[in-house]
Parts: sequence; structure tokens; C-alpha cells
Amino acid sequence: MRENLQTAGRLRPVDLARAHGLSTQAVRNYEAAGVLPAAERTSSGHRRYRESEVRALLQGQIPQQRQGD
Repeated sequence: MRENLQTAGRLRPVDLARAHGLSTQAVRNYEAAGVLPAAERTSSGHRRYRESEVRALLQGQIPQQRQGD
């Protein structure tokens, strides 16, 4: 059964990226640079970001970029 991300309060990198006009590579780069805290990992190793990371994006702590830049 597929995980319900809203109920779990976690976002996949692709969902976080799409919601904020970023590429998934940009999300990973921000994590690697320490701009985003390290994502939690599922048992299968997939990243999941908490609401606090989403709030950081919304508060403008992370520069927005267009996909493909």
C-alpha cells in the first residue's frame, strides 16, 4: 500500500521540488550543502522531508530557481 504523505506529514523530494518550482537535484544539493536539514529515510532508503523543511522554503530561506537552471 502506498504511503499517504499528507497523513504522515512527510514529502518526497519530487513533491517538495514541484511545490516550490525547484528541480529535485536542487533539493538534494540544498541538503548536501546543509541548507536543508538531512531528510529522514524510509526503510527502503527514500528521502522524506518534514514540514519544517517546507516552512523554510516558504519563508524564503532557500532561493527559488526555475527548473532546468
